[in-house]
Amino acid sequence: MAIGLRHNKHSAKKTASRLRRQIRVRKKINGTADRPRLVVTKSSRHLFVQVVDDVAGKTLVSASTMEADLRGASDNKTDKAKTVGGLIADRAKAAGIDSVVFDRAGNKYHGRIAALADAARENGLGF
Repeated sequence: MAIGLRHNKHSAKKTASRLRRQIRVRKKINGTADRPRLVVTKSSRHLFVQVVDDVAGKTLVSASTMEADLRGASDNKTDKAKTVGGLIADRAKAAGIDSVVFDRAGNKYHGRIAALADAARENGLGF
């Protein structure tokens, strides 16, 4: 499997460090039909989560803070991450997915990423 990440020569130090961590983790984990990969993409404002089967190359389930009911919410970003974690767990269970491989995409496991993962676990998704 080829790792499709862009390397920008002039990217900021934090971005370059995150890309290095992402490559290091992505070499070790892979999503299959039995255990797909739960990918977290984080921007400064929003959070996007997908459950991906890497063998078939398809996104099975997705959720984000860009959805209409979460966009209008006045919660803080961590609370929205918890809501998205619950949503992705419920949608994955409805699609017949019980366990996933967690791919934090080079982001550090704290704050919004940890809140999302904890909420997904609490709603029955196994990591």
